[in-house]
Order: sequence, then C-alpha cells, then structure tokens
Amino acid sequence: MKHFNDNEHMMAAKELVKTYQDNGLPVEAVRGIDLEIHSGEFAALVGPSGSGKTTFLNLISGLDNPSSGQVWLNGRDISQMSGKELSDFRRDNIGFIFQAYNLIPVLTVEENVEYVMLLQGIPKGERHQRVLDILKEVGLEGYQNRLPPKLSGGQQQRVAVARAMVARPSIILADEPTANLDSKTAEALMEMMHQLNHKTRMTFIFSTHDKLVMDKAERIVTIKDGRIDSDQVK
Repeated sequence: MKHFNDNEHMMAAKELVKTYQDNGLPVEAVRGIDLEIHSGEFAALVGPSGSGKTTFLNLISGLDNPSSGQVWLNGRDISQMSGKELSDFRRDNIGFIFQAYNLIPVLTVEENVEYVMLLQGIPKGERHQRVLDILKEVGLEGYQNRLPPKLSGGQQQRVAVARAMVARPSIILADEPTANLDSKTAEALMEMMHQLNHKTRMTFIFSTHDKLVMDKAERIVTIKDGRIDSDQVK
C-alpha cells in the first residue's frame, strides 16, 4: 500500500475549464476551478444536477480532457497525457466506483475484483491472496466464487469497492456510489469506506447529491454553475 505525507497534494486542479458545443453554441460546464485535495482526504463534491461536478470528476480522472487548465494527480500532470500513457496511469493510480456497479455479470466476484491486477501483470498467486484479503475487509469473505447477479445491490457495490481498492491506487473516485442503494445499505457502505479510508489513508473523492454521503465526508466542496461555491472542512 502506498503511503503519502498528509501535506502533499494528491490532486490539484489549476484554472480548469471545460467547454462543450451544444448546437454550435459554447457551454461552459467547468469555469476555471482551482482545487487541491490532500493525501488521505475523504472529500465530497456536491451540487445540483448540471452544476458541473460530474464533468469535474471526469476531468480529474482523465476520462475527459480539459479545454484549458491543468490537472495534477499523484505528482503527474495528466492534462498533458494521452493514449496509452494516460490509460496506464489511470490503471495504476485511480480506482473507480460507479453508481451502476459496472461489474461483469458472467465473471465471478474474484474475477471481477482481480481484473485490474491482471492488466498490471501481477502473478496469479498474489492476485488470489489480495482478492481474499480485500473481500474480508469489505465483509464478503467466502463470496469469491459467486456471480454478481446472485448478489444484492449492496453486495455488488462492496465488490465494486473491493475492485477499486485491491490494485492499491493512489486515489478512489466515486460517482454517486449510493444512488442505487436503500438508505440503510448506503449508510453501511459509506461507513465501511470511511473505515477503509482511515485504515489505509487512501484518498477518496465522491461526486454526490446524497445527504448521507455528505454527512460522512470530512470535506465538502460545493460546485455551482461550474465554479466552486464553497469549500468546508469539518
């Protein structure tokens, strides 16, 4: 597990702008955001639909390219990367959690969780042990041979968390991770991630409008009309 000094910037966005074309007219989804996230933070990006928070999350993950500005992640300027360099960097440094789980239904839990490690070329024995260890951490010990359709929504999202963390990335980016869960399951999931954050000091950034996620987050960055409206540390 990588460890970083708490005063280091895990993510830094500098004058970040994203402009889309809508029927030939420019639409500024992100309008010059400056933001720094430190190693080990448990932070939430919040705002109404259309505020720009998901676009911003896509920019800092390298899933989308900024129109201007820079994104530094784990000491590297990803806004200058493209192609294989960027995909390799994402594979090794970023864990993703999506609201729709994005598990492969015909693969077992173990096969889903180990997928990124397979791409990294980690030997089979080490992959297997790391899968067993992380499944125990997320409360799914003994579930490695199950198929995702046989699991509840909450269990599937725990598998997604395990998959995001098992490759030991620098940062976890979660887009509305509780959106498809009932409140009790969502609360249990957030508590589990909070505990894992404290245990591993892995950085978590959530994009959400779920009050439950906001309550658990230790920092709330509110985005409105493509700009940062407020930034509060609890």
